[in-house]
Amino acid sequence: MTHFFSSNFTLGILGGGQLGKMLLYETRKFDIKTHVLDPSAEAPCKIACDVFKQGSLMDFDTVYSFGKKVDVLTFEIENVNIEALEKLENEGVTVYPSPKTLRNINNKSIQKEFYKKHKIPTAPFHIFDTIQQIKEAISSQTIELPFVWKSSTGGYDGMGVSVIRTIEDLNKLKDQSCICEDLIPFKNELAVIVARSPNGEIATYPVVEMEFHPEANQVEYVICPARIDETIAEKARNVAKNVSEAFQHVGLLAVEMFQTVDDEIIINEVAPRPHNSGHYSIEASYTNQFEQHLRAILNLPLGKTDSKLAGIMVNLVGAEGHTGDVVYKNIETILAMEGVTPHIYGKKETRPFRKMGHVTIVNQDIEKAHAIAEKVKESIKVISN
Repeated sequence: MTHFFSSNFTLGILGGGQLGKMLLYETRKFDIKTHVLDPSAEAPCKIACDVFKQGSLMDFDTVYSFGKKVDVLTFEIENVNIEALEKLENEGVTVYPSPKTLRNINNKSIQKEFYKKHKIPTAPFHIFDTIQQIKEAISSQTIELPFVWKSSTGGYDGMGVSVIRTIEDLNKLKDQSCICEDLIPFKNELAVIVARSPNGEIATYPVVEMEFHPEANQVEYVICPARIDETIAEKARNVAKNVSEAFQHVGLLAVEMFQTVDDEIIINEVAPRPHNSGHYSIEASYTNQFEQHLRAILNLPLGKTDSKLAGIMVNLVGAEGHTGDVVYKNIETILAMEGVTPHIYGKKETRPFRKMGHVTIVNQDIEKAHAIAEKVKESIKVISN
């Protein structure tokens, strides 16, 4: 018998941001009791969980004592104290995705080595500990400019990633462990969300295509289905499935990839949690990514991943030159458009490029959805008072 619903069973969530908040819509739907830990007193999750605990996600004792009070522990952000998760797992608390999966993903250098070991296609790379080592590698022609620099730890939302075109560009970087990847010519940035259960059941979502903002290095539109050939889509879903099986993760794995100019699929990076590239699924799919994450970590049958309609997601990020109490300008304008649903994350304060919400546009016709998405993008502005 399943004891998760309307019972004392408790799901713990590390991180109380927007991903946690959207996961809580689903725990509410299923009447699953939740505890959330987040460092901020203003965390978006605070209003929707049963018990909210304020505290550091990186502090061993805080994470450990939080985990002791729950039956299953999951997370919406990777920067958590892994040692505490390992101790909890050893003491019988179910942690999904597991600390072992997290160790392989949390550090980009380890993640890249993992792909190499498992023969998963990815851009050629070198690992360095200091900027000086990179400069020496350039002068000895071990690596060639231009290349992509990524910090091994701590990067998110386009932070911790830079394209290095000249030696001078290196002087702007933080001196830390990093990877330098070959700059691969690609046609498309794609992503596939994969769900995997403890019993090994796997489901992949349709391939989405990402259009990027040129300056902020953040996704501007996520488009589902991706406007690519069926054989490429099939290849991308298979690569994502292979990655999922290699990591043996439980829950969701967002697999970001490139379609190269030669139509190869190579992995960029992965995230073991619900992901920005899957938000379209709330309005467009039979089973949205957050419900699917719950189904997976609770070892329930996985839901159907097909889309009912074409979906496009637009990120709402803080406008440049605005910091302070947030105002969503022209939200009435977009609410009057066909198939448009805004999601407001509950962050009271805006700052430039901060993720404040997203808008989904659904339509039978992907081109119509795209035209409406452009109108949405032009209309709504995230500004301060």
